[in-house]
Amino acid sequence: ELNKELVFFHLSVESELDNAKGKKYGLGSSGAVTVATIKALLKFYKVAYTPELVYKLASLAHLSVKSNGSFGDIAASCFTGWIAYSCFDREWVKKKQTEMTITELITMPWPDLMIRQLRVPDNLQLLIGWTASPASTTHLVDKVNDKRQDMADFFPNFLAKSKTIVNDLIIAFDQNKTQAIKDGIRKNRALLLKLAKHTGISIETPLLEKLVEAAETFGGAAKSSGAGGGDCGIALVDNADTILPLFKQWEADGVVPLPLEVYQEDEGAGVL
Repeated sequence: ELNKELVFFHLSVESELDNAKGKKYGLGSSGAVTVATIKALLKFYKVAYTPELVYKLASLAHLSVKSNGSFGDIAASCFTGWIAYSCFDREWVKKKQTEMTITELITMPWPDLMIRQLRVPDNLQLLIGWTASPASTTHLVDKVNDKRQDMADFFPNFLAKSKTIVNDLIIAFDQNKTQAIKDGIRKNRALLLKLAKHTGISIETPLLEKLVEAAETFGGAAKSSGAGGGDCGIALVDNADTILPLFKQWEADGVVPLPLEVYQEDEGAGVL
């Protein structure tokens, strides 16, 4: 579409998103690799890009393989830092794909898409614990979708409450209110537990429950990450002195603390 001649290239991928035994950490590696590949090819073909352009191209790539995730991992890889996110209207995008070129589609606003940076309180830290139990987002989302018909009364209410909690969280970040942020995480976790109870699907595994309980013991707020069912949990703490004791408790419970921090790309980095 851009009238650029296709040429041969060699692409290699090096990942540190698994442990020494090859077990994945559940950190959104498929989204990260998609974003990295698209950025590499755009640079290779000397095409200027923005985080939004990369996000839309990566989302179209994942739609093409019938991915049913939220694409939040893609947004995080594209925009970096702490972000507030809501997914676009998939059916609208799929319909437009049949009516226009990719070039036209990616320059249009996508209904319901929202990605914005969050201001993070200086004392707030994100901790990640790994359960060493792999989970499939696609599988878990499919299981929930299969039961939506049986939850005609519960599910709309669940979505409405989830939206309210997320909106309140965004406001808490905007107002630099650490306690309100932690309370939002707790409310989100409680709502997910209700979903698990209604569907009979394990979202918070016993090890994730221990991860949350330990975080609460040391003044933090925690929940399962992604679709749940294994992989990682996240904890927000605002007292640095509690981190090492919390990590020790996690290790005693069988949770692996991951030495990770939130990455924030410099403004304009990578843009040609």
